[in-house]
Amino acid sequence: MPILNSNVPTLTTARLTLSAPQLSDFEDSKAMWADPVVVRHVGGRAFTEEESWTRLMRARGLWELLGFGYWAVRETSTGRYVGEVGFADLRRDLTPSLYDLPEMGWVLAAWSHGQGFGTEAVGAGLAWIDQAMAPPVVPCIIDADNAASLALAAKMGFRIKAHTTYKGSPIVMMERRRA
Repeated sequence: MPILNSNVPTLTTARLTLSAPQLSDFEDSKAMWADPVVVRHVGGRAFTEEESWTRLMRARGLWELLGFGYWAVRETSTGRYVGEVGFADLRRDLTPSLYDLPEMGWVLAAWSHGQGFGTEAVGAGLAWIDQAMAPPVVPCIIDADNAASLALAAKMGFRIKAHTTYKGSPIVMMERRRA
């Protein structure tokens, strides 16, 4: 197993550790992306093993190329996999464009829903990017029917910018501007 040098900061909250995605995260990540409860608002179908593998590689590679990316999130006390939180420039075919912006995203394992982990992890990620890069705006896109993520985004200071579609599905484009 290769040993990776990491330029990914480790973040901690009261209950969570956000760290560089590792090969050892793959089975947990794959199980999360195969869960119908989790993917209901992210494409609507379980991800294949290949798609989950590609997500893990992308999560890690973003850091090397852009200086930001995704963290694997685990409950500190148990080591249990909570999900993935971070930033990407995915060059999505969207109007308005998100090119060159650190688009924030999050996905949490079904077992962890409703426990405040999203607030902790998203808050830690936003605090990091505010300090490390100070972008004037951080966007996110959320399935229009995903009430829980829309509420989390609003709680974290994201405001609606546009209602649009992505890959044929209605989404809400939100953004968080620095004060």
